[in-house]
Amino acid sequence: MVLEYGTYSVISPEGCASILWKDGSKTEEAAARLKMTAPDLLRLGVVDRVVEEPAGGAHQDYDDAARKVEAAIVEALRELETTGGAEDLVEDRYRRFRSMGAFVA
Repeated sequence: MVLEYGTYSVISPEGCASILWKDGSKTEEAAARLKMTAPDLLRLGVVDRVVEEPAGGAHQDYDDAARKVEAAIVEALRELETTGGAEDLVEDRYRRFRSMGAFVA
């Protein structure tokens, strides 16, 4: 899971721009190419779901953000109860992580 305005990447956009183009002014281009936003992560299968944040972001209302995260976790755990078991879950995760980074035309 990732919060609605959350990001995830193995490198910062600044670091990426510095390595790829030796140019810190290309930070925005690097960020776009890294596909690090919550919608990108969902579309690419890196996360299972995006958790909605309170208006203005989680930092505007910690209690509401915590309630939303809790509800998402509870829902995910309920969904796991209906799966085929631990072996199926492990196999699914294995396939999923092996496919990450694979180029699909």
